[in-house]
Amino acid sequence: MADYFKRVSAMTPTQFWINNVTEEEAHMAIDAGAVGCTQNPSFAYKMLVHPTKSEEARKVLRQILKEEKDDAMVEVKLQRELVAKIAKIFLPIYEATNGELGYVSIQGDPYDESYETIMKLAHFNREAGPNIMIKIPATDDGIRAIEQCAAEGIPLNCTEVMSMDQTIDVLNAYERGVARGCGKAPVTYISHIAGIFDEYLGKVVKAENIDISPDALYLAGKACAQKVRYYMDLRGGKVKLINGGARGLQHFTEWVGGDVSNTINWLGTADKLLEKDAPVVPCFNNPVPLDVIDELVKKLPDFRKGYFTGSLKPEEYHDYGPVELFCSSFRKNWKQALDIIAEERKSL
Repeated sequence: MADYFKRVSAMTPTQFWINNVTEEEAHMAIDAGAVGCTQNPSFAYKMLVHPTKSEEARKVLRQILKEEKDDAMVEVKLQRELVAKIAKIFLPIYEATNGELGYVSIQGDPYDESYETIMKLAHFNREAGPNIMIKIPATDDGIRAIEQCAAEGIPLNCTEVMSMDQTIDVLNAYERGVARGCGKAPVTYISHIAGIFDEYLGKVVKAENIDISPDALYLAGKACAQKVRYYMDLRGGKVKLINGGARGLQHFTEWVGGDVSNTINWLGTADKLLEKDAPVVPCFNNPVPLDVIDELVKKLPDFRKGYFTGSLKPEEYHDYGPVELFCSSFRKNWKQALDIIAEERKSL
């Protein structure tokens, strides 16, 4: 197998994570150099309709249906059972690094992201294994939950971050939680979802027929990610950065060289990068030209909201366009899984 990701990790601070994988994909990713995994609320549906894994997933589902009457909780339990299998595969990395790497993150019900439900499911999902990392959206209630989980020493993936304001609020919440907490600062990441940010801006440009350079659009998410990384470096602390939502190979290659963990899908991204096995070229710290920033700022209000502080309030995070786009895919797949659960219940 080509060793592209291993060379990236050996030559730069950039690390390779894998996203939403089957057990086979998890093993292949680890062999290729992956040190962590981000599962998401689409995972249960993916497994229920997977061409080779669906029957195995449905067998687990049928057993849960015998014990649980609430379909929403059935999906939560199914997701935990399926993600726990992936966590076991990454457990040797967790143990070999004394809990620094080898995490597998899991997120709760995307239809109910209240503080109370986030905390309830955080405690429930943590029972699946020591290397389970709780993924919490950086929304108003989510930031409250991040603070509480940090206080309890729960490893965190603070996700759906699309703006500098969210970044600052997450870091503040983490520090407040650690300060009043159990004495151990948990391993914590901020997931800046640059790929979805770029996808959203592209949709806006097309829908509104905005005249903007394709080169500027190509660099929008990276420009925001650089600013997030720069701010985190100035501030210091132990919180780490994940780049997520890849929509093209550039959402890995343009981040190479940065102190960033890149999480990507196996099919269509990781496998393609392994096939190309290109030279390792550090790109992340190359500055985005100021004229590109100026064009983005001038023509795209949503870029301004992501790039400048004081642009969004916590109560606005949930409805911010890129965040809403990201969540919509999770909700769609969560609902599709619920439909399958309802069908399976009828057949019992």
